[in-house]
Amino acid sequence: MSGASERRVAMCLMAHPDDCEILAAGTLAHLARRGWEVHIATMSPGDCGSADLGPEAISAIRRAEGAAGAAIIGATYHCLESRDLYIMFDEPTLRRVCSLMRAIAPSLVITNSPDDYMVDHEMASKLARSATFGYPIPNVVPGAILPGSGIPHLYYADALEGKDILGRPITPGLYVDIAETLDTKTEMLCAHASQREWLRAHHGMDQYVVSMKAWASKRGRECGLATAEGFRQHLGHAYPQDCLLARELGDSVVRL
Repeated sequence: MSGASERRVAMCLMAHPDDCEILAAGTLAHLARRGWEVHIATMSPGDCGSADLGPEAISAIRRAEGAAGAAIIGATYHCLESRDLYIMFDEPTLRRVCSLMRAIAPSLVITNSPDDYMVDHEMASKLARSATFGYPIPNVVPGAILPGSGIPHLYYADALEGKDILGRPITPGLYVDIAETLDTKTEMLCAHASQREWLRAHHGMDQYVVSMKAWASKRGRECGLATAEGFRQHLGHAYPQDCLLARELGDSVVRL
């Protein structure tokens, strides 16, 4: 099952539409600029993301917004069609994730933090962890195994506000400088107009973008950069032990 690192395919798998943009879009933009094939996947279509529209109506809007945001960097958007608050670590859901990974064969996967404020995020993280290990195993799901498939490099993005469920800080293992890609990250996030407009109406300001930039600045200050995204690498048994992000992005990565 070795060889995934030879492929230049990145997958960001998170719980909801806009999670990937808030937490990892600057890094994904770096990879896309370097010729990587990028896939953005969400476990749900954001069916609870409106106080006014029903689940099917808002889901259709948010799927379209997810695709529009991904298209800004030439990425492909996928939805695994779980439902908000009901993202489960169970066999049917895991099979869907494994099947998607089998079709994509990523060499690098970014997912939610395993410890976060919302269980949906934690379930997405568990599903990504299990699928990265299992998707290349022939008997796990049907379908051809692409050449170069193997256990990919797996990275966990920040938890919201950088803290666990008990309020303790979660320290990144590495930071990616996103000064050059912050405008792209902002454009991708703004593609999620239904969420942006709801927050603008609710808060009276563009809090969606303001909060993202404030967090990027905070992470940047921690490592001597203007703006950054924080990650931790999964280094358990059988997973690659080298840092692919550092090898690929070079001076854009800071490890403390």
